[in-house]
Amino acid sequence: MIKRLLLTAVTLMLMANSALAAKSEIYTPFLGQALSGYDPVAYFTQGRPVKGSSKHTLEYKGETWRFSSEENRLAFERMPEKYAPRYGGYCAYAVASGYTASADPEAWSIVEGKLYLNYSKSVRDTWSRDIPGNIARADANWPKVLDN
Repeated sequence: MIKRLLLTAVTLMLMANSALAAKSEIYTPFLGQALSGYDPVAYFTQGRPVKGSSKHTLEYKGETWRFSSEENRLAFERMPEKYAPRYGGYCAYAVASGYTASADPEAWSIVEGKLYLNYSKSVRDTWSRDIPGNIARADANWPKVLDN
């Protein structure tokens, strides 16, 4: 009984702290890496998601980013705005809809030279039905949705 009460109290404190804090500008899974540890440059150079390595990391906007090679790390360091996912790596469709949601690194698109992530491949399909409209709505909502 005491263990259950203690666990409940700790859970409530964690929930309260997370509710009071504004969301990070960069989506990171709980105790994770930016972009879930995937290499943002690889989407552009290899045309697919590639896991980054702990050997090639960079701090950007307060988060740790991983890269599959030193060459990719240097490319990102020179031009992070070119390679970093839009909306901090949150689901682009969610941001267009006025809130934030996690993103799956496998549910991605590059549109006009920008990387967009979505919650899932099925959400990406929905987002893809009106890419210009969804980008316009997401741009209007970003970064205000971080306060929700």
